[in-house]
Parts: sequence; structure tokens; C-alpha cells
Amino acid sequence: MTDAIDPVTLEVLRNQLEGIAEEMGQTLIRGAYSPNIKERQDCSTALFHADGRMIAQAEHIPVHLGAMPAAVAAVIDREPRPGDVFVLNDPFTGGTHLPDVTLVSPIALDGGIVGYAVSRAHHADVGGMTPGSMPAGAREIQQEGLRLPPIRLVESGERNEALFSLLLANVRNPEERRADLRAQLAANDRAGTRLRELAAEHGRERLEAAFGAVIEYSRERIEAELETLPDGVYRASDILEGDGITDTDVPIEVTVTVEGDELEVDFSGTAPQVDGNLNAPLSVAKSAVYFVVRCVTDPEIPPNHGCYAPITVTAPDGSLLNPEPPAAVVGGNVETSQRVTDVTFAALAEAAPERVPAQGQGTMNNLTVGGRNGSFAYYETIGGGFGARADADGMDGVQVGMTNTLNTPIEALEAEYPLAVERYAFRPDTDGEGRFRGGLGLERRLRIEAEATVSLLTERRRRGPRGVAGGGPGATGENLIDGDPVGAKTTVDVPAGTIVTVRTPGGGGHGDPEERDSEAIRRDRADGKADPE
Repeated sequence: MTDAIDPVTLEVLRNQLEGIAEEMGQTLIRGAYSPNIKERQDCSTALFHADGRMIAQAEHIPVHLGAMPAAVAAVIDREPRPGDVFVLNDPFTGGTHLPDVTLVSPIALDGGIVGYAVSRAHHADVGGMTPGSMPAGAREIQQEGLRLPPIRLVESGERNEALFSLLLANVRNPEERRADLRAQLAANDRAGTRLRELAAEHGRERLEAAFGAVIEYSRERIEAELETLPDGVYRASDILEGDGITDTDVPIEVTVTVEGDELEVDFSGTAPQVDGNLNAPLSVAKSAVYFVVRCVTDPEIPPNHGCYAPITVTAPDGSLLNPEPPAAVVGGNVETSQRVTDVTFAALAEAAPERVPAQGQGTMNNLTVGGRNGSFAYYETIGGGFGARADADGMDGVQVGMTNTLNTPIEALEAEYPLAVERYAFRPDTDGEGRFRGGLGLERRLRIEAEATVSLLTERRRRGPRGVAGGGPGATGENLIDGDPVGAKTTVDVPAGTIVTVRTPGGGGHGDPEERDSEAIRRDRADGKADPE
């Protein structure tokens, strides 16, 4: 198909389509009210073909983007019409976890649907048993918030006010939710406007040909990359540190088969679905695998349906990575996805050792603080250490793996919430030693100035991220409330004046520490990344 459009025109149209997805994201971020979207940018946007294949995505949140095709497929099953906008968050019908609310809008030309605009944003509260909708002890999805299968929020151009009212009546801080949903609607509308402008510029026939050509271009490039990996069967395993109900280790096992230009990833051997909320829909596992494959091949390949077409991901029904309702899943999207990333990297390390880093922090360090009167809901994922690479140190205090969010600036946090930041700093000596050291973890300490509920969903509190090639492990993380250690998965009511401290893991090291350059050691000490001897 790539020869149906000349290479220059294809490149122009590819960039224009990707530009629409990026502009959608900027429209959403600028229009949102909640700091979680406007400051942290915990949202993603994409364009899809009328048949449900992804055409272009903005480079936002990895765990959102690989799972979006399931949302579009679920909407197509509902026979959408021009002028409709569907809303959904149900993890068993196209979603990931309940706080991630997705809007899917058909884009019409000449009365027919040519594509879909999709926006997904993490809303700071969607109801459920605790403020912020991230409860550590949930046992079923109904405890985690309002569950929305694909349903028309807008029908034939008219907003469904009854549905809007129902949705807002079941969440805390409804005016913030209303504003964020309007921002998502605006983002999807912008995509429709821009795509119709492209059709006017290039003609509908050429535009639709470009959809297929862009997808085929990515497929050809990823297949060429996969052929450079040695054929073989590669295995790895790791664990989650409990499911939020018990501290019993939860195993994740993967078998990766590389054969020519195809890659199969099978999670047989992974634990059955658990009682707690670390279960993850298969779409989340797919997102993690797609991310890893992009990292170990060529990240410059345009990420669309073609980029993922040669990759097959399976997990047994009723397992941790393919649970059945009414499994709780809110932690699966944020924590289990990170461990899927780790085991998939580990399996591919034998095939491409020079491209696979040591383990990063392996957690999003989810912190939710919500007013017990429903007045506010603060949510944050906190960065930590990135794993060292074969030729470079790991990065300090960054988001790792399946999230790509910013932090909430202290000024914005303190202006929006009854919270005060008492400390925000790197944690010296938390990096894994090696020829190249891992990245440092962070310490973030908050004083809560109102009665609140605190929820923590974290990992790597018992076992630090592993180093490779003789490198040492990164330090474990730690959670404290008023100076006392608490569990990795905790929900607790606290009085005003409570101090919550999250210390995040460091990254693993790469190579023999004895081979580290002496100038690099001196620089580490001068920068305060290591204590002077």
C-alpha cells in the first residue's frame, strides 16, 4: 500500500495526522480544570481509522495508548453515528481502570464515518469507597467507582444531560469533573475540524489512502526491526509484593517467542486473578508489551496499528492479566503494568542485551489524598530511579515505564489543595552501583491540612530493582505516615496536620562497580548523589 502514495506526500500526511493527535492533547491540557490533567498531563489522545485501527497518537501515556484500540472496538460494536460521542471507563469493555475516562467521537465526511477521535484522561475522582477512587483494599470493581460501559454522552450532536447528571451525582467535586469532560469534548471536536480541513486540502480519497499507507509504513519498519532479533524462546519471571489484601507474593511469568518478523508474548504461568485490586485487563498487558518492543527496536517508528500488528499478546482467562468481572483492577493499570514491563524487558535481554537497561523503580508510587467531606481529591505518581544502561547512567527522579506524566508543581499543589510540601528532594545513595549507576529515588513529604483519606498503591518496598551485568540493585522505597512505616498498599483516614512521606526506589546499576570511571565517582560526590567517604 505504501506505493499508492509517493513518499513525500506520505511523510507530509503522516506528520499532519500526528499533528492532529498532538493538538488534541494540547487542547485537552489547556482546557482542563484539575491539576492532574492541566499540570501533570495525565491524559492521552489519538486518531483511529473507521475500521478501528489506530492511525496516529500523541506521545503521552504508554499505558493509555496501547489500550485505546479496545475502547474504539467496543464503541464500534454499539453502531455509532455521526454526531455521537461515547463515554466509557469499564475495564471489561474497552477501559483500563475506572479513573481513566475515555471519549470516542466518530468523525464524519460527507455523511459517513471516516475515523474516530479518542481522548483518555485520568479523573481525580470517579466515586467509589474512598476519595480519589484508588482504594488499596478494594475487592471488587464496584468499590472503585462509577462503572461506565460505552454509552452516548452526545447523541446526534445533542448532549445527553440526563447521563451528565447521573455521572456528576456519583463523583466527588462534580464541577471539576464537568470541566474536565468538557475539555475532552473540545479535544475531540478539534480533531474533527482538523481532519475535515485535511480532506479539503488533499481530497477525501487521498486522505483515506494515507490512513492505510501510514499504517503499512509502520508495519514494514517494525517487521524489519523484529527480523534483526535472534529467533528463539525467551523467558522471565518476577513478582508483585502483595495484592492490597495480603502481602503474599504474586508471580508474573512470560514467554517471548521471536520468529522472523513476528513476536508472540504469552503470560501462561502468571498467577490467577487476585482478591485485591492488582488485576489488570489484557489491554493493559498489551500496552506494556508494545512499549517494551518499541524500546528495544526503533522508538522512531510511528506508533500506530501497523507498529503493533506483528505482536501477539495472550494471557489465560481468569488470570492476573486477563481477569473476569467483578475483579478489582484500579492498581493493575498503575502497578501491575510496571511489572509486566519489567518481565518483558528481562525476557528480551537475552535477545538484545545492549538495548535493555537495568530495572528502573518499577512502580508509579501512587499517592491519593482526598477530603473526607468530598471537597478535594489530589492524585500523584512520583518519579524514582531509572535503570542504568549499557553506556550511560540511569536518570534521577523520573517517571519510569508505563507512565510519562509530569509532577504537580509545588506552587500549583499548594494553591489548589489543603496540602503543603515540606520536602521534595533526591535520595542520595539509592542508586544501584555499577560501571554505570542507576538513577536516584525521590523523597516527597506532604503535610495534610484537613481531615482526609490517604491511599497508597506502591511497589518495590521489599525488593529493590535488579541490576544487570554485575550491577547492584537500586534501593527499595518506603512509605511513612507521621514518621511510622506503613504498607506498600494502604488506605487510612488521617486528621489534619498529618505528614505523609513517600520515598521512591532507585534504579539498578549496569556493569562491575569496580570499572566505574574515577571522574564519574568524583562528580557523584560533588553533586550530592553519593556521600563522601
